Amino acid sequence: MKESPQEEPVAPILTETEAVLRSLVDSISQVQIFKGKWSLIKVKLATLETRLSEISVSIAAAENPLSFDLLQSLSATCSAAASLAALCREQTLQGGKLRTQNDIDSLSGKLDAHINDLEVLARSGIFSPSDSTSMSTVESSRRESVRTEARNLMTRLQIGSTESKNSTLDLLLGLLQEDDKNVLIAVAQGIVPVLVRLLDSSSSSEIKERAVTAIAKISTVDSSKHVLLAEGLVLLNNLLRVLESGSIFAKEKSCIALKALSNSKENARAIGSRGGISSLLEICQEGTPISQAVAAGVLRNLAVFTEIKENFIEEHAVLTLLALCNSGTALAQENSIGCLCNLVSGDDELKLFVAREVGIENLKNIWDSAPTAQNFEVVVHLVRTLASCSNIAEFLAANGFLSRVVGALSFGAMGVRIAAAKAVYDLAYSSKTRKELGEIGCIVQLVKMLDGKAVEEKEAAAKALSTLMNYAGNRRILRKEEKGIVSVVILLDTSAQNLDKKYLISTLASLVHSKKCRKQIVAARAGVYLQKLVDLDVEGAKNLVDSLGRGKLWGVFAKH
Repeated sequence: MKESPQEEPVAPILTETEAVLRSLVDSISQVQIFKGKWSLIKVKLATLETRLSEISVSIAAAENPLSFDLLQSLSATCSAAASLAALCREQTLQGGKLRTQNDIDSLSGKLDAHINDLEVLARSGIFSPSDSTSMSTVESSRRESVRTEARNLMTRLQIGSTESKNSTLDLLLGLLQEDDKNVLIAVAQGIVPVLVRLLDSSSSSEIKERAVTAIAKISTVDSSKHVLLAEGLVLLNNLLRVLESGSIFAKEKSCIALKALSNSKENARAIGSRGGISSLLEICQEGTPISQAVAAGVLRNLAVFTEIKENFIEEHAVLTLLALCNSGTALAQENSIGCLCNLVSGDDELKLFVAREVGIENLKNIWDSAPTAQNFEVVVHLVRTLASCSNIAEFLAANGFLSRVVGALSFGAMGVRIAAAKAVYDLAYSSKTRKELGEIGCIVQLVKMLDGKAVEEKEAAAKALSTLMNYAGNRRILRKEEKGIVSVVILLDTSAQNLDKKYLISTLASLVHSKKCRKQIVAARAGVYLQKLVDLDVEGAKNLVDSLGRGKLWGVFAKH
């Protein structure tokens, strides 16, 4: 909004505007044409008078540039209305009836806008003494200053011209980009509903672009996302419209906002049913590198929900996502592979389709060229997801993926190790692959993971070990491993909470037939831990205690 010079006082134009309003109301009683329309305008003018009188003292005292602009605009409208009313005093219209009727309707709309602007000013609190003081006093806190600025900007966004709102949005974006704390303050003041209304009602592409940019920034601050979610389908529908017809920049910002909103089932359904997946896939194909990555991120969130997976199939999403795996940025590759993982989960037919389309050599290339730890983790997760289908697991094992997965067990990033251990569990589908996994060092790496810090890492390793123990040669490897049995037994302790003990018990149960292993298990105090697990009715615990007990009796009989 164009600010008026500070030296121009508000009081004179306020007095002038109030006088013009009173004069206009009196002159309307003399009109001869379109009396019904003029009667309605007279009601609106009375409402304006009331609203203006309610805040006139505050306006005069504040000397706010915003109020000066508003009064100037209102005075111009009243002057135009007086000229129009003068024309309607005669029975014959010089400009023609249709044109005059249009002018009256336009005047009525302007008066509605002025009433709304005055109501916005009254609610905004920008004329309160505390706000004025906080903006002018050096000692005022920065937070209070930001709060006051946010309220002023909110008010400006609700009144004035398109040009005014555009410049105000630029100021708001500067405030939001400066500090995430500013975002929290602006959200607390109620900026989100104002931005959503702008996005919903404005016909200006510039306003829409700036509004969606502000919403995108707000969506990146976690503690503000719930306010966006509260706007529901109104916000969602407008963001989807931007995806369809907005500028390249606006589409990118819309994707950022949608990423924050696409984690709920209700929103996912809405996006799927309103053609959002088609628009997002189009961006993945033709968008900028940044917008491709963010669009794939939204799709990754959506693919979690089985209710809309059919939308992905109908739009041939797999082919688009596979293309992005090979040509996009590191983030685009990560999100597209992550989307594929979510999409094929629980659907063996779709896993087979993806495996055929991606091809084994391409999958090797994606694995070997992953540029970041995050990329590598999601690639390992894709292999693990595909390996959960036995036909694909056999194919992966025959084409060099056993050694790749075992190598990932010692990777520095914990997420990669966990994904690799889960892949081991699925790849160990036969005695042949269990034997090969043991021979290339898998068990040694899994034992190290049992000492990891995270429960999820310990459990993934324990689960993989339990299935590998079905091959006798692997049991010998574990027995010879210095900390092998001890590491398994220690995790039976009930203080290791949230860790599923059944895999540990299964591993130990596979070893009790060996006298040497029984001694190692007992020496590691397994009996103490197991008794507590028996009391808790943990699966397999009682059978393992019985097996260890029988072993002791057999040892006694053997001595006699």
